[in-house]
Amino acid sequence: MSTIGLDSLYYATITEDAETGVETYGTPMALSPAMKADLSVELAEAMLYADDAAAEVVKEFKSGKISLGVQELGTAKAAALLGATVDSKGVLISAAEDVAPPVAIGFRARKSNGKYAYYWLYKVIFAVPSDSLQTKGESITFATPTIEGTILRRNKASTISNHPWRSFVVDGETGVDATAITNWFTTVYEPTYTTGA
Repeated sequence: MSTIGLDSLYYATITEDAETGVETYGTPMALSPAMKADLSVELAEAMLYADDAAAEVVKEFKSGKISLGVQELGTAKAAALLGATVDSKGVLISAAEDVAPPVAIGFRARKSNGKYAYYWLYKVIFAVPSDSLQTKGESITFATPTIEGTILRRNKASTISNHPWRSFVVDGETGVDATAITNWFTTVYEPTYTTGA
């Protein structure tokens, strides 16, 4: 089913264990009114040939890209996402030495049936956004920021020893626990599996 909306854009800071790199997520915070989210995924692919034909194909997640169009980023949130510094007078200072910290990104997309699809991207590293500014002419043109990030798998393994990069659920689908939806933006979703899964 098609989507007709996008809202509830959140981010959560990540603290990584110095030795293991295992991520601990902070409390999700609203990022900005969302305008657009474009996701793309890059796969590592290998094909095994036997008896003059393709016998096996393996496709695994390698990394992804996300491009977020937002209404406004704001100084404090830009600093949190880009590793920039806010000085004593409240001015955002971007330096050549800035290192963007990884964050988790969550949002939801409204479907044409009125239900929502919910997302968490577990580890995203953003780059400094480009600005496109224009003088005011006879008509009004809005200029809004777009921020682009690289999606990575997380180091923290799930209970079945895999390394998630995304969680996704559609409200109202068969088997979906309502508490997963209710708490989606309260904490970064942690996968749970039934015994033997």
